[in-house]
Amino acid sequence: MAASLLRLHFHDCFVNGCDGSVLLDGGEKNALPNLNSARGFEIIDSIKSNLEKACPGVVSCTDVLTLAAREAVYLTGGPYWSLAFGRRDGLTTSETAANEQLPGPFEPLDNITRKFAAKGLDTKDVVVLSGGHTLGFAQCGVFAGSGRPDPSLDASFLQSLQSTCPNRNESNSNLAPLDASSSKFDNVYYKLLVNSSGLLRSDQALMSDNVTGSMVVGYSKFPFLFYKDFGASMVKMAGIGVITGSNGDVRKNCRVVN
Repeated sequence: MAASLLRLHFHDCFVNGCDGSVLLDGGEKNALPNLNSARGFEIIDSIKSNLEKACPGVVSCTDVLTLAAREAVYLTGGPYWSLAFGRRDGLTTSETAANEQLPGPFEPLDNITRKFAAKGLDTKDVVVLSGGHTLGFAQCGVFAGSGRPDPSLDASFLQSLQSTCPNRNESNSNLAPLDASSSKFDNVYYKLLVNSSGLLRSDQALMSDNVTGSMVVGYSKFPFLFYKDFGASMVKMAGIGVITGSNGDVRKNCRVVN
């Protein structure tokens, strides 16, 4: 579940800030980027339930999710980074905002960079946080739904994808690994991009630009540089639009407002 927890945190922070809104039933859960693909809610529920027994009303669902994402990375071999706590939970969730603000797998690099910039994240953060795709799988419908292969892909890699994802509706939910070691946090993701073997079009697009492409090459050669920069970018992301003080809530149940 490591990839799912990391993705939940990312999807939370990118929609109106890190406020636990992706955990509320309805709203963002029904948006296209989350519907039938966002997972890990039960894990957050379980952690929150234990916390409420030990210290009721103290730790927000937003902080739980932020911490869970870090532990997911660390326990799969990735870096550890220090986090500040005290985030409060938001009171609303918006399907429309999620559809508009989350970067999509078919979007051009310029669009994705603009969406990151709107959250105070720069081009380096785009390249670094995309490295989270070293974990997990993607459904065929996400990267092969159009039936038109990415022309920049390596031919043998494309052939293997076409066997996993024949261009039929019933194969849309088939899963393909995002990189060759999809349960381990490492820098293989970047090595695959250098070899024109990125699964998502939005990932492989990083090689189409001189600035982002040179960063990809750097991270493919120096894993510890990637680890250091990933932790720094995650800290930046975990600070997007946070609610503190007496605003918002500390939810008793992450799925509903108090």
